[in-house]
Amino acid sequence: MSKLHFTTKHANEATVQRTWYVVDGTNQTVGRMCAKIAAVLRGKNKAYYTPHVDCGDYVILINADKVVFTGNKMEDKEYITYSGYPGGQKSESAKSLLKRRPDALLERAIKGMLPKNRLGRKMFKKLFVYAGSEHQHTAQKPQTLSF
Repeated sequence: MSKLHFTTKHANEATVQRTWYVVDGTNQTVGRMCAKIAAVLRGKNKAYYTPHVDCGDYVILINADKVVFTGNKMEDKEYITYSGYPGGQKSESAKSLLKRRPDALLERAIKGMLPKNRLGRKMFKKLFVYAGSEHQHTAQKPQTLSF
């Protein structure tokens, strides 16, 4: 009886092929869109995905101010920050944060879906969020990524 031996190819920094994608956030649900973007940043859309290697792609998110929440999350969801000092806790609704800084809202959502270590911080640096429809990465020739 012969045994079949399969060798698993692990990706490394030399073998990873990175592409640039542009995502339009117009009328996209925040959680669903961010989960798919986080998967692309991690490299889970590739056949040679390796958990301990950053094999993800670059993602440009435009029209961040036109995303939507389902249900009553726009009014009910709160983003809380704490400075560490007494009385230093602040909260802001999703509606006001989306109006004030839509890029920060989506960056926070996507960052929460990435690993909490130096690999996750490296993956997060490949995300570029813009409130409007213009971006400065046309030289990279990004492909449109639709969900």
